[in-house]
Amino acid sequence: MHGRATCASLLMGVVGRSKKEAGVVGAFSIAEKLDRLFRQARAAGRTEPSYMAVAEAIRTDQGVPISHTYIWQLRTGKRDNPTVQHLTALARYFGVPVAYFLDDEQTRRVDGQLELLQTLRDAGVTEIAMRAADVSPRGRDTISELIRKVWESERRPD
Repeated sequence: MHGRATCASLLMGVVGRSKKEAGVVGAFSIAEKLDRLFRQARAAGRTEPSYMAVAEAIRTDQGVPISHTYIWQLRTGKRDNPTVQHLTALARYFGVPVAYFLDDEQTRRVDGQLELLQTLRDAGVTEIAMRAADVSPRGRDTISELIRKVWESERRPD
């Protein structure tokens, strides 16, 4: 391995999978996960970051050498065995734990949080929060309790 840990080698030691199986962790591939992170940035009302912008930010902010072509290859599945260093840098750039790429349960958890964040943005929660700032502490507690009850009622099985 020449001293460079790759995700496949990391996973091989943990779960004994072949390199091909390790590239597609559980139900979601690295490419699918990376694609969701790029799309989430766009869904947040921003333009999707370019591969060049991501690579430059990672090089500048984290000191990790990475090319825009390599990021494109990872997102499209042309490459599926990134080094742990590259995966960690991508996770840090997108603000998710590196386990997002390695553990499907963690992926589901983070995706749920990202979806909730998008729902809050879409629902105009910012406006609700701004209005709540002018409400008494007791009123905010009441609003919070109402939101919690609605949230719980919508998650109950029928």
